[in-house]
Amino acid sequence: MDISLSTCFIAVDDHDKALAFYRDVLGLEVRNDVSFEGMRWVTVGAPSQPDVNIVLEPPLADPNASPADREALTELLAKGLLRAVIFTTGDCDATFERIRAAGGEVLQEPVDQPYGVRDCAFRDPSGNMLRFNQARKQ
Repeated sequence: MDISLSTCFIAVDDHDKALAFYRDVLGLEVRNDVSFEGMRWVTVGAPSQPDVNIVLEPPLADPNASPADREALTELLAKGLLRAVIFTTGDCDATFERIRAAGGEVLQEPVDQPYGVRDCAFRDPSGNMLRFNQARKQ
């Protein structure tokens, strides 16, 4: 079987703030921006990975979801309890400094992990945790 990742989704509560972070701070390119039934999806991706897309979507991108379900998911997002994405970088420390200097909310400064990477973590403007890993030289 030959499979590869094409798309993943990150829930955001404010697309304009998310776009400013993912495009302007992280350097991802905007590939699509679509609105439908009062919702918005913005697709971004790394220029070096044209076949991998990250869709910034509403917290509950289902027009048939109940108001209670929408509220529950919005509350989980606000608490930072939804998972997001782990990025790789060639220089964890430089990536950390660039994101911190741009106002990124620091969760973890760069540290060598016992599982073979040096990584750091931030929250995006919606509260999602983003990790940035660099393979350690053996």
